[in-house]
Amino acid sequence: MSARSKARKRALDILFEADSKSVPVPSVLADHIRRREAASEPALNGHTVALVEGIVEHQAAVDAAIAAAAEGWSVDRMPAVDRAILRIGVFEVLFADDVPNGVAISEAVELATSLSTDESPAFVNGVLSGVERARVQG
Repeated sequence: MSARSKARKRALDILFEADSKSVPVPSVLADHIRRREAASEPALNGHTVALVEGIVEHQAAVDAAIAAAAEGWSVDRMPAVDRAILRIGVFEVLFADDVPNGVAISEAVELATSLSTDESPAFVNGVLSGVERARVQG
């Protein structure tokens, strides 16, 4: 697994934890950073931090893009794991110029395959492909 794939998984862990505990994402991120420092563990990967902070900064736009592309599904109704995966994927498609859209979508589908339901990979792929199409057309 590449360093960026691991960073995405850690970002997913942070987003999922914040969602499941109903705690602000920046608080969970800060807690993860503090725990690593206290345990003398290596710092969080910079890409993990950049993903989480970018998603927080652009959350309204990210969630709006998800809602527009997820026909028949509100963001709040989605399973928490899928919601976190989609937030990472949409952030990368819309705001991470250093990540090709195909890579962002493929990585998100891989996370959904390994961590969510049997239907989730197709759902994630469909939503992210819709976001990418909207970006290209817009």
